[in-house]
Amino acid sequence: MGNLKQALKAPEGTPSDVERIKKESDYLRGTLTKSMLEPLSAGISDDDNRLMKFHGSYLQDDRDLRNERQKQKLEHAYQFMVRVRRPGGVATPEQWLVLDELAQKYGNGTLKLSTRQAFQMHGILKWNMKKTIQEIDKALMDTIAACGDVNRNVMCNPNPYQSELHAEVYEWAKMLSDQLLPRTRAYHEIWLDEEKVSGTPDVEEVEPMYGPLYLPRKFKIGIAIPPSNDIDVFSQDIGFIAIVENDKLVGFNVTLGGGMGMTHGDKATYPQLGKLIGFCRPEQMYDLAEKVITIQRDYGNRSNRSNARFKYTVDRLGLQAVKEELESRLGWHLDEAKPFHFEHNGDRYGWVEGIEGSWHFTLFVEGGRMMDAGDYKLMTGLREIAKVHTGDFRLTGNQNLVIANISSEKKEQIAGLIEQYGLTDGKHYSAIRRSSLACVAFPTCGLAMAEAERYLPVLLNKIESIVDENGLRNQEITIRMTGCPNGCARHALGEIGFIGKSQGKYNMYLGAAFDGSRLSKMYRENIGEEEILSELRILLSRYAKERDQDEHFGDFVIRAGIIKATTEGTNFHD
Repeated sequence: MGNLKQALKAPEGTPSDVERIKKESDYLRGTLTKSMLEPLSAGISDDDNRLMKFHGSYLQDDRDLRNERQKQKLEHAYQFMVRVRRPGGVATPEQWLVLDELAQKYGNGTLKLSTRQAFQMHGILKWNMKKTIQEIDKALMDTIAACGDVNRNVMCNPNPYQSELHAEVYEWAKMLSDQLLPRTRAYHEIWLDEEKVSGTPDVEEVEPMYGPLYLPRKFKIGIAIPPSNDIDVFSQDIGFIAIVENDKLVGFNVTLGGGMGMTHGDKATYPQLGKLIGFCRPEQMYDLAEKVITIQRDYGNRSNRSNARFKYTVDRLGLQAVKEELESRLGWHLDEAKPFHFEHNGDRYGWVEGIEGSWHFTLFVEGGRMMDAGDYKLMTGLREIAKVHTGDFRLTGNQNLVIANISSEKKEQIAGLIEQYGLTDGKHYSAIRRSSLACVAFPTCGLAMAEAERYLPVLLNKIESIVDENGLRNQEITIRMTGCPNGCARHALGEIGFIGKSQGKYNMYLGAAFDGSRLSKMYRENIGEEEILSELRILLSRYAKERDQDEHFGDFVIRAGIIKATTEGTNFHD
């Protein structure tokens, strides 16, 4: 025990500039109030933009317009993305209508369903930011800690097949999300006009858990209910796996150290699966999450942000040392992990009967983008449904939407609206399209190196031809695309994954497990569409002819020797 304890120390090195910004920010205030009132630019300073993330927003610009605006000697077409925190992805119809209205009034007319069950609005101008956040607040929502070096939106399984369990697990997810928020009043002062209390409180009163520097990087928590792993529990910094005995929730298995991000060309960065450390009772969840966060606060890397996620802290210190430190801070020991089994990490579409006469309808939303496009009036149709719906809406971790808890009295009316607006459960699409995931990428993400959301549907049109040729239209294969290696669409857990390297060029990965329990590995580097389709033509043809009964594509490419199996993130580059 003593040797393990001696190994617990933070990396040495000069703190990154972000640490300076947080230290000088007066608990996330900075000069944001002044910056947002400055009339000469639609943007804000880099320091304030770093702080803006803690308030749930990123300054972005329309990258489609960059070159033309530079030629005209104009500043970038600055705009803000606002992320609305919704624990477990649950929103009321009234909240849905508010977000729809704000997207039309202040945003670009669309809503993005994020891969962490949050809403995103894009295209909001600086002058409209305060009005937007205030109207979000009036609808009993917020954007606090939806971004930044803190715990972010807590995910949970929205599966309507397990409605009673969902309701119970959702309450735990909501509790965690709310209780792990920063305590600073900066958000309320800047956006909601709360008066600052005179005097300066000491550190413990302001941020008893996070401290004045918050965390070294972002932190993510998710709760899964087997047999569905639709929130990709092994990708979370802390994963909770619900254990049910005799139809009762008895507690959660706990995993630590998952994460999807990496940096091209840097083998010291890698996706990683969370590692199982034991079992806790539901009432112990908050205590455990808080203590894990304080370990990351104390021992995470504050010098190199590329190596600052909790997964690197776990790998550097060792899982056993982290577990012993956690139990020391808790004052109690975790129980042994209990048996569980995952079958898939996707969504199940269409109508499902719930409890007490309720119904659920899971809607396929390509790329998670809520918008009217040509004859497909997705946003309009959902607006009309929200006007009469008395249940709730649930965002899935796969960017889809559950119209949930539809009363038996409203089912016929809502079914009629679904039919009227042609809203689809996706079953007429190929199974590979229904199993697809893409991050935003261009034109709004400043980190994007290649297209993702706009390109994946186009690529899928061509992949579907290959799928159809091989009789695989109804075979589920998870396919994920990101515009950069940060992993917002959890590319490393796709049976087929693409990470953007430059415009039109991607690294191609294969072999992740269909249930989200194994990472993919590099198959081809820096290839374009022609090579992608050529490779998939060969691979999918072999899969159709050589697969075993009920064998998933990710398992096949390993059994066939196309790639080697790995469960360790450090082998991801091989």
